Amino acid sequence: MRFASKLISTLFNPVFMPLVGVLLYFFISPRYISEQTQRLVLLGVLVINVIIPYLFYLLLRNLGWVTHRDLTNLNERKIPLYLCIIVTYITLIKITPSSISYELYYFFLGVLGTLISCQILVYLNFKASMHMMAIWGLTTFVIGLSIHYHVNITPLIAILILCVGAIATARMYLKCHCASEIIIGSLIGIVPQFILFGFWL
Repeated sequence: MRFASKLISTLFNPVFMPLVGVLLYFFISPRYISEQTQRLVLLGVLVINVIIPYLFYLLLRNLGWVTHRDLTNLNERKIPLYLCIIVTYITLIKITPSSISYELYYFFLGVLGTLISCQILVYLNFKASMHMMAIWGLTTFVIGLSIHYHVNITPLIAILILCVGAIATARMYLKCHCASEIIIGSLIGIVPQFILFGFWL
């Protein structure tokens, strides 16, 4: 069980969720976007939202500013969260502007809102689950795409809901979070995406 929980936590690392969101958007959306544009967007998100944060994490780890990969210490969350806020803003403005895809634009705007909310909670000495923020933000976005395009992707949504349960169970089993941190993490993943539905649905 411990191995499975660690595997789930690694596979569903929050840093991967923006990239997965873009992949699912291109898979679900019936809108025409050229293959070249899709490749450029995916490459940009991969580099800016996955590779750069990972390299920055390794730097912080080598400097001793981060001691645990799950950022269990509240103070250790501050710098990585600031970096994620910055790279998400860059993605929003340069990689997924509304001129390319207003759905992706609002998805990343929701991600930005979630990250800012998480950072505010850190300063209030509350450690919300970033894994739950990420998976619920992604799931809410996919539900929005289903409604927006009137497409039946119930199996995909069901799989994502199962993933939500698996991640919550894994994080609690590993004692990384208590129930309140799981619930608050879920809420600040859902609410920004849900609020932004009014702008693009």
